[in-house]
Amino acid sequence: MTHEDDGKGVMTMFDEQVQDELIGRGFSRRQFGSIAALLGTGAVINATVARVGLAQSQAARGVAGAVRLGANECWTGPFPAGVQAGAAVIAQGNRYDPDDQRGQLIRTVAGVEGVPEERVQTWPGSGDPLVRSVVSFCSPQNGLVTMDPTFEAAWRAAAWLEAPVAKVPQVPGRGADVRAMLAAAPDAGLYYVCSPNNPTGTVTPVADIEWLAANKPAESVLLVDEAYLHFSEAPSAIGLAATRGDVVVMRTFSKLFGMAGMRLGLTFAAPELHARMYRYDGQQVTATLPMPAVACGNASYTMAAEIAARRAQMTATRERTIATLQGRGVVVHPGSEANMIMIDWQTRPAAEMQRALLEQHKVQIGRSWPIWPTVSRVTIGSPEEMDAFCAAVDQVIA
Repeated sequence: MTHEDDGKGVMTMFDEQVQDELIGRGFSRRQFGSIAALLGTGAVINATVARVGLAQSQAARGVAGAVRLGANECWTGPFPAGVQAGAAVIAQGNRYDPDDQRGQLIRTVAGVEGVPEERVQTWPGSGDPLVRSVVSFCSPQNGLVTMDPTFEAAWRAAAWLEAPVAKVPQVPGRGADVRAMLAAAPDAGLYYVCSPNNPTGTVTPVADIEWLAANKPAESVLLVDEAYLHFSEAPSAIGLAATRGDVVVMRTFSKLFGMAGMRLGLTFAAPELHARMYRYDGQQVTATLPMPAVACGNASYTMAAEIAARRAQMTATRERTIATLQGRGVVVHPGSEANMIMIDWQTRPAAEMQRALLEQHKVQIGRSWPIWPTVSRVTIGSPEEMDAFCAAVDQVIA
């Protein structure tokens, strides 16, 4: 892929120090426009970028009236206490940040996680820091390494920047093969581990993540995406981000907290790493947040009993769904610890099953990945939604 923008229109958006840093990592001035487009700094986004953004958002486009099991959304909304806190802040919508809501959230999260406040950063969702990590730590020489399948936004960002991408095949039911990831690109700029993984729901043991952190190149960065961790009882890798200078851990409120439409996320990292991530826009994105979401997230993050109850409800529904499907001879990949399962239709392409379920029964399931063309990701919804899904599967495979 070649981008013809000469970068002149965006050079003034990057100060001289940032321009020198990008050139030092191997980017050309011709690529400045591509970088600015990914970061949303106001560059003219051409048709190619628009197509990339559309592809990333397809899963979230729900079909009216359908059983929606395609976007890994929570089956219910925010906790009532969070809704109440967010509503109270709406009444103060004339203020950019009433009563230091953002500061309160950072202090709350730091206290719950046992992380220094200076290592906590807020974002409007987790998509921006994921793409921003690729921009900040990859280059045309030092690329990206991930498992395959995994969440594709990092792949697309790296490809758009013409950075090398290495995808290490995942064994069904297992987490990332971190040794294979390091062997695939010993000089990568960014190693990306999603745990629990999207789309498989499988967990990479913290011991394996620690091994990768200890054995990767000292100048590279390890990004651990824990968007789905609250659905699992697996330990977090956040301790690495709390103590090291080369690890970023990412979280979101979009999943278990039921706040996908409110756009709130977190990263944990050394202040120097965070500074590298927001140097392109002067921290504009991290400081511009929807205050109702911040208040809702702050009220919700300490609700340990409610979090555990919601996790238990999802787990029970997931296991009941798996048992029902397996009882009918449907193959389900093992090992998911998140609100999704991978179903192998074996003799039918996943895309065909997705169409049939939607067109014949108005049940919307998730997409497939090229590495496993007969396997669909299916979100775990409410018990009633999963009953409707299983009934629709019965009809389609009959």
